[in-house]
Amino acid sequence: MGGHAVWGLASATFVAAFVEFVEALTIVLAMALTRGWRSAMAGTAAAVVALVGFSAVVGYSLATWLPRTVLQLVVGTLLLIFGLQWLRKAILRSAGLKARHDEDSAFAAQTAAATVAGHRTRFGLDAFGFVVSFKGVFLEGVEVVFIVVTFGLNAGDVPVAAAAAVCAGVVVAGIGGVVARPLSAVPENALKYAVGLLLTTYGTFWAVEGLGVLHGGASLEWPGGDWALAAILAGWLLWSRVLVAILPRVRRRPPAAPDRVHLESPA
Repeated sequence: MGGHAVWGLASATFVAAFVEFVEALTIVLAMALTRGWRSAMAGTAAAVVALVGFSAVVGYSLATWLPRTVLQLVVGTLLLIFGLQWLRKAILRSAGLKARHDEDSAFAAQTAAATVAGHRTRFGLDAFGFVVSFKGVFLEGVEVVFIVVTFGLNAGDVPVAAAAAVCAGVVVAGIGGVVARPLSAVPENALKYAVGLLLTTYGTFWAVEGLGVLHGGASLEWPGGDWALAAILAGWLLWSRVLVAILPRVRRRPPAAPDRVHLESPA
């Protein structure tokens, strides 16, 4: 890959992974401060081990079993669907039709649930704190794995994608360890908007290239090669801003009055 492609891959993966790790940090901190650091860290470590195994299995399976064109179509389509979900939520938040994500509120909810939960100990660890930490890190981590594998395989450079995700995790963990509080100052909603655009852009790019499997098996080529990504990104950004402007007006429009049915009395 060229230098711009490597930086694009690393940047997209870093931002996407950063957002997911911020949400995982909120859960782990809530468990650590209410149920104990030992249980929260043990759950986090177990989730990381599980994610490493999951990544190896998924990455090896996709890279081994699918020809490149089929891989582009399958992974591109999945990435497009995944990205559209992020983009949909971001559009609704920007249009004021969905509450913005608030890490402080999420932290408060997790803390309240941990405070009232019963205490059960397994192997010297608080069971509730361990399970919730494991579940939070693993579920958020699965999304990171999906992003790393799809971006890395299609760009032909899994190590760069993996390194970017690891860097994002280290940055989030480092900041969280220092401040010991949710990263509410992070513009998470704006980052999710950007991630949704990136995932949708790359998903569109690779899915269309993969359509070549229907015409002889060779990947289709976009006009301009990788530079087409900029045009696709601009198109999705423009469309999303149009929706942000239109949706509030559609939602505020009063429903049409039902037609009145006049019944004549029988003669």
